[in-house]
Amino acid sequence: MFENMPFPDIDPVFIDLGFFQIRWYGMAYLGGVALGWLYLLRLCKEKYWPDGAPLTREDVEDLMVWSIVGIVVGGRLGYVLFYQPDVFLPDPIRIFYVWQGGMAFHGGLLGVTVAGLLFCHFREKNALQVADMFACIAPIGLMFGRIANFINGELYGRVSDSDFGMIFPRAIPLGEPRHPSQLYEAFFEGFVLLVLLNILFMKTNLREKPGFLCGVFIGGYGIFRFFIEYFREPDAFLGLLWLNLSMGQMLCIPMILVGLTLVIRAQRNA
Repeated sequence: MFENMPFPDIDPVFIDLGFFQIRWYGMAYLGGVALGWLYLLRLCKEKYWPDGAPLTREDVEDLMVWSIVGIVVGGRLGYVLFYQPDVFLPDPIRIFYVWQGGMAFHGGLLGVTVAGLLFCHFREKNALQVADMFACIAPIGLMFGRIANFINGELYGRVSDSDFGMIFPRAIPLGEPRHPSQLYEAFFEGFVLLVLLNILFMKTNLREKPGFLCGVFIGGYGIFRFFIEYFREPDAFLGLLWLNLSMGQMLCIPMILVGLTLVIRAQRNA
């Protein structure tokens, strides 16, 4: 039914004022932050925390600012160090050429983790409790970001003979149907994780076990990303590495272990 389906003609520029452009990718970041902020406020409602929510409205607003800095700085540095150190390190000024693209989720996760730990230290908050709440909103940004990747026609999948094959105009060689792996990631890493985490938060007492929900998010993302990488085209400048795994898969292995550790630790402490 979908075989050889052409890539939809979507302009990656959302608004073009001539002297200034707003791209869908930027709108994805903006939308993810805005919805995440609103949803985090909802998770702080008294009905979920009879003895007082871990975060006030002011805390939420400040935490989002800290998180944006962590995501952008960590995502960029992660891409530089994990994927193309041989390109950027000899010419460090290129690290600041963010308009040329290049962000890594795993780096963004490390960046937001550092930002969150600093925030909790200065505000004297329970870091694992805050991490649990942030984990519940993180899939929103992931979902929007992957949809933006699809609109840009980047990070496409491997060649496919399935009914979901799609011809991406920027894929080389041209004309071969490929998996729309960005949409697979948007669905599993975004929508599915969002629904799962918020059911666990709202319908169970797991929010009272600091670290559990954060572990579910980190481990769940690692598992979904690891398997979806089999449908995603490896980075041309890296290819497949140890045991025919991509860099994304290798970075997911410690995520799965960390997530499992957090879940077990939260259960034991409870």
